[in-house]
Amino acid sequence: MYRWHFVDKRYLWFVRAKPYYSFGLSLHNALQRFHDSNDLGVQTTAEAVSSLEENWMSAGYSSPEEAAEALAEGRVMVEGYIEALEEAPSGATTLFTEKDLQLDMGDWVLSGRIYRIDEREDGAIDIIDYKSGSIENPLYDIAMGCYALLVRPLFPDKPIYTTLISLKTRERVSELREPPELAGFEKDLRKLAMEILNRDYPTIDPKAKALCVNCDFLRVCATVPDFAEDFSQFGEVSMEF
Repeated sequence: MYRWHFVDKRYLWFVRAKPYYSFGLSLHNALQRFHDSNDLGVQTTAEAVSSLEENWMSAGYSSPEEAAEALAEGRVMVEGYIEALEEAPSGATTLFTEKDLQLDMGDWVLSGRIYRIDEREDGAIDIIDYKSGSIENPLYDIAMGCYALLVRPLFPDKPIYTTLISLKTRERVSELREPPELAGFEKDLRKLAMEILNRDYPTIDPKAKALCVNCDFLRVCATVPDFAEDFSQFGEVSMEF
């Protein structure tokens, strides 16, 4: 039996450098150090900003100027996030940061790295993810549903929340993952996974679309003659890595 790994989207960082990957990872790394109780070097706003600057990732930006503008924006986000946290402390305890988890799903393994797991004052578990832009309801976020499935075995008797925080607007949206809802999500995830595993990919011809322009795997589809010809209306295929 083959065992497949459905991996967290952030591991696609290794496919091709993009500015939004660099920006997001830089912010997450700085906030990870701030919330890590074992990291005594980052406990203040100034130290968090310094951590961001010292570990800034510039891969994927078109120019040093673009990277510098993004760094300046990142400083504002980190400062604003910590300021809001100090103005309205949650009283929660951070249990883990950047926690790698796996869950055996039978024919495949669900894997993910969770940015932060807190325990609220009432004992409930809060799975927290940061976004540099706008946020949606966590119930509609596939990654957050996967994180809830991964965390549930660690705390089987505690309520589990998933929370998204916008570092840009300081908005925070949190939702309780009720057992029936999470069971429904797991059922849909298993169905999708089996469809992916059982699909006969060699018989599927790729179809050129406008969204293909920014796809990391465009070069693969471009080896199909009809695809390359159809894609010409959207642009040229670059074979550079």
